[in-house]
Amino acid sequence: MACVLDIAILGLLMDRDHHGYEIRSQLRDRLGVWANVSFGSIYPALARLERHGCVEAVTPSESRLGSMSTGSLSGERASLRSLRTSPGIGRRGRKVYRITDRGRQEFVALLANPATVDDGKNFSLRMALAKYLTPNLRVGLLERRRADLVERLVEVRAGAHNEQLDTYARSVMEHAAQGVELDLAWIDNLLSTERSNQKTFAQEVK
Repeated sequence: MACVLDIAILGLLMDRDHHGYEIRSQLRDRLGVWANVSFGSIYPALARLERHGCVEAVTPSESRLGSMSTGSLSGERASLRSLRTSPGIGRRGRKVYRITDRGRQEFVALLANPATVDDGKNFSLRMALAKYLTPNLRVGLLERRRADLVERLVEVRAGAHNEQLDTYARSVMEHAAQGVELDLAWIDNLLSTERSNQKTFAQEVK
C-alpha cells in the first residue's frame, strides 16, 4: 500500500501545496480511494517522502505565495480559503507540504511503472492522475490493464460454465463477467482516444 499511497500523495501535491488534513480529505473526495485512511498512515508517508527529498515542508504563508505565483485567481482564492477554514490547521496542521523536482520525477516514474499496477483500485487511481503522463505512457497503462481484464474474463467465463455451480452461484459469475466486459469496453474507448492523442503528440514533437 505504501507505494500506492505515495503516488496518491505526490499526485495531489502536483496541483498545489497541501497540509495533512487536506490530503486526507482529497484522497476520499477527489481521488475516491481509502475513505477510511488515517493520519497514522498519511503522516508517516509524508515523513518518508520528505526524507527521500520528494516533498518539503513549508509554512502556510510560503504556500500562499507559491499558489499566488500560478497566475490563477480562482486557484489563489481557493487556496487561501482552504488555509483559513480547514479544521486541520492546528499545531500539527500548520506544516504544509510541497512537492520537489525530485518528487515530480519520482511521481511520474511510479505512476507509469507496470510493476505497481496490480488491481482495479490502483488502476483507477492511476487513471485519475493520468493527465501527468505522456500519451505513450497512458497507452501503455491502458494496454496492460486491458490484458489483465481479458485474462480475468476468460477465468470468469470458465467459472460460469462450471456444472457444479447452482443457479444462483452461476448468476453471480455471469454478473461478474458482464462487469469485466463493461470495463473492457471502457478501456477500449479510452485507448481509441489515447492512440489518436499519441499520433498528434508524435507529430508535434517532430
